[in-house]
Amino acid sequence: MSSQQAAINFFVEVTGESLDLNKYVTLVADPGAGAISTFSGVTRNNFQGKAVIKLDYEAYVPMAVKKLQDIANEIQLKWKVCKVAIAHRVGTVLVSEPSVVIAVSSAHRRESLEAVAWAIDELKATVPIWKKEYFEDGSTWKENEESRRLLLQPGGSSGQEQLTA
Repeated sequence: MSSQQAAINFFVEVTGESLDLNKYVTLVADPGAGAISTFSGVTRNNFQGKAVIKLDYEAYVPMAVKKLQDIANEIQLKWKVCKVAIAHRVGTVLVSEPSVVIAVSSAHRRESLEAVAWAIDELKATVPIWKKEYFEDGSTWKENEESRRLLLQPGGSSGQEQLTA
């Protein structure tokens, strides 16, 4: 992330409470905005043909909040946006419930749409949040595929030896 600081016009949180999309849309509403773009990641009921019952998320909360702040700050440096809100849930998230919400307002749609798309990819690659998927016949911790790809790149962000597939 850049060492520059954007004007602080963002809200981030890691919470055990349910995520309400309308809350984050309200937080980014701005008289200068002609667009509010959102992403809501919800628990789907299946993975590779197996019925998913629920997900459990764990996080290193202080670092997760810092990384979310970095993402929000970077959005404000890369795009002309008004406000940013990013929230991730921890604990149990049932099927059809959101685990992550991103909302960005901007004068024009392109900036907020691009910022939201970039933010979810960056979040999945860099924020220390882990999920355990529960199926009818057991459970498994899921590796974040985006994070794994980032680590496998030459000079991956871990600063350690590359993982082997």
